[in-house]
Amino acid sequence: MSLLATTFAFLTGLTACGLASTVMELTCGRRLAFIKPYVSPDHVLRSLAATALAGPFMLLNDALTAWRERRLSLFGLLSCMVTAMLWVLALGVLVLAALFAVAGMLPGVDSIAAR
Repeated sequence: MSLLATTFAFLTGLTACGLASTVMELTCGRRLAFIKPYVSPDHVLRSLAATALAGPFMLLNDALTAWRERRLSLFGLLSCMVTAMLWVLALGVLVLAALFAVAGMLPGVDSIAAR
């Protein structure tokens, strides 16, 4: 992947994650984290979907909280940040792949990859 495509996928993932996180926080009225009501063993599929979309921000929120309370080292915080960035990139690739697949199924739309 070229640098431009990688950057576009990263920004797409960041946008999708940010939108999902904002909607979830406004709906539930609580800070985003790996806790109920966002993640629950009673609602596994909903928890997986929420974690897949908003997981990077959940991870960063929990990591920053642990770092402020001195339960996480600086290296641990940095590793959580790198993991969240890779997660956002992977989410962006999945979102773009899904959008390209949907666009390819629309009548009258040529293959985007052929352009």
